[in-house]
Amino acid sequence: AGGATRAILLVDHGSRRNEANAMLEEIATRVQERAPDRIVRTAHMESASPTIAEGIEACVSAGARELVVHPFFLAPGNHTTHDIPRMVRDAVHDHPDLKVRITEPLGPDEILVGLIIDRVEACD
Repeated sequence: AGGATRAILLVDHGSRRNEANAMLEEIATRVQERAPDRIVRTAHMESASPTIAEGIEACVSAGARELVVHPFFLAPGNHTTHDIPRMVRDAVHDHPDLKVRITEPLGPDEILVGLIIDRVEACD
């Protein structure tokens, strides 16, 4: 399947601070601009809406048949290796035809290294 049947769900930790949650929406907007053929939605692991289950429902409601979940985390840890996969598994139980994959977190990417250097140099 191609076209808009493919979705990306960006998942962060979630915060009680609206500003923190709003950042994920901004990232999603930019991902959508770069991947106009994909359905792009967001979810928070805890402390805020939409939940992972709600995010998956939003993707399915928009027509998703394939879903790639991206944990918007810097490093692998319990949330990315256990909690998010479990929550995704639980949420897709009612959607047996939905093909789901979960990416690795961001990790030690050269782009992040460059961004850190940029931030440091901006302080000098």
